[in-house]
Amino acid sequence: MNQKRFVLGWQLESETLPLLDRIKSKKLDSVARSPHGMWNYMTYRDAINILGMDPSRIYTDGRIDLDPEKWADFGWMLCHCGPPQSAVREMREQTSSSNINPYSPDLITPLRDLCAEHVFKRRRDGNFEVIGTEGAQAGISYVLNSFTDPGDEIIITDPGYFHFESAILMAGGVPVKTTLDSDNKFRLDPLEIEKLLSEKTKIIIVCDPINPFGTVQKKQELVSLIEIARDNDIIIMNDITHNTHRIDPHSEHFPMSSLWKDTNTDNVISIYSVSHGYGMAAVRIGFLAGHPDIMKACLRTKVSITRLNTNLIAQYGALAALGDTDYIARTEKIIRRNYHFIKNVVSRTPGIKIPVEPSYGFSMVIDVSGTGVTAQELTVSLFKRNIAVYPGDGLGDSGATDYVRLNFSHSDQRALKRFEDSLGEAIKEARTGIYTESVISFFEQKPNKRAEWILRKLKDRVRDR
Repeated sequence: MNQKRFVLGWQLESETLPLLDRIKSKKLDSVARSPHGMWNYMTYRDAINILGMDPSRIYTDGRIDLDPEKWADFGWMLCHCGPPQSAVREMREQTSSSNINPYSPDLITPLRDLCAEHVFKRRRDGNFEVIGTEGAQAGISYVLNSFTDPGDEIIITDPGYFHFESAILMAGGVPVKTTLDSDNKFRLDPLEIEKLLSEKTKIIIVCDPINPFGTVQKKQELVSLIEIARDNDIIIMNDITHNTHRIDPHSEHFPMSSLWKDTNTDNVISIYSVSHGYGMAAVRIGFLAGHPDIMKACLRTKVSITRLNTNLIAQYGALAALGDTDYIARTEKIIRRNYHFIKNVVSRTPGIKIPVEPSYGFSMVIDVSGTGVTAQELTVSLFKRNIAVYPGDGLGDSGATDYVRLNFSHSDQRALKRFEDSLGEAIKEARTGIYTESVISFFEQKPNKRAEWILRKLKDRVRDR
């Protein structure tokens, strides 16, 4: 079996069909050239080929999740605590012919009501409505395709969520980036955002908590962003997917969903899903919320693209999950425990630091620039030890070779122990340069500027040895 076709289905080294160049859209071509386009950034899966591993021994029957009995997965952004058992039981009970045969509604009313009040902190009325989407990613796409014309500018963060940029490009938009760093405390600064506005600005994406750092905007920052956007007829697309678990119990910061009483939020579209906070990534249940007129526009786009609605059985599972307060209390304790474990490991490992501590969610960044190796080389070395992480080049230019994103939501502490026992050894091996040429080879195949300067950095290191 061709290994590159096996991993994630279609990971070919090059496109060989001449017809493709003549028929593909400009939007698709822009994604293919973007450093955020799928397969243009490095992940732990690329270590499979670099290490000469057999993917069929890692993935079973085409699945793309790692066996937790053998692997410590800190890469994939899913809740390793797993789903609430209440949700699993409810989906089993609702699995019947009468729920499988008919087309499902957009959302069943109890789920629509509970999501409005529990997640978005307000009731459905003439100024606020909730619709269903196939996960948060689908909601992002529906919003962008509803309100973006070719050439419209969309403001996003760097670093930021992997797939914001590719979704913007597929909608015909132009990503405009604001860098997150220690100067702005790894949060959106309203004054910096205001300077980026132009006549073409259409949407400001506020990922809150911010993926990958887990930082949360201050309430006044959010109010200012909303008012700046409203004064300029700009939409705020507010992704609060990671706001379920509070890592810092003393945090005074709250996601935007609590702000509806503080200012007029008619120009805000909020996005959420049960994928991360409730360990239900495979059920593909997400939500869009905002003014009914805006929701109707997004729903029209959804109907035009997919026509069909989210899975009815999964909706009942999501309803049970959102009502399970015991699950959140239990998993929040696990996530807090794990963060302090990782923090302790980092403090004892020379050359690694945490640029900013997370407040919400279960993702964090470690800066490995002091180790003398790139995040990409370390990713390969860790994968050799059955540890999966994401290096920073898929997240942005800032920290591209320095940052490693970690998902620390494991209920099984064996994953954390494996990371602790292997990190120092992995750094030591990567420092020998054993993986440098392979990482260089990977980026030589990627047609984007980020890959070009990563290559320059790696090749300079080779010459300096």
